Amino acid sequence: MKKYLNKYIITLGIFALIVLFLDENSMLKRMQMNQEERELREEIEKYRDDFNESTRLLGEITADSVAIEQIARERYMMKLPEEDIYVFEEDLEK
Repeated sequence: MKKYLNKYIITLGIFALIVLFLDENSMLKRMQMNQEERELREEIEKYRDDFNESTRLLGEITADSVAIEQIARERYMMKLPEEDIYVFEEDLEK
């Protein structure tokens, strides 16, 4: 009886080893894929936020010509011909 019990324990141990570590769909690979999925979902959320911000800015630009001038001045450091612009280092770090 003990001889058969050892066979079953060894068989179950080998099966567990294959399922957990060696199989094509092993638990380790599943955990890696879940981590990658989480990272991709976070990246998608970041791009969605960027898209929503860009859409909001586009709406402002099409509705208000003053907004175009404000964005050009703040982001691209554009100026009118008769103006002087002073840029502070702390403003560039933002």
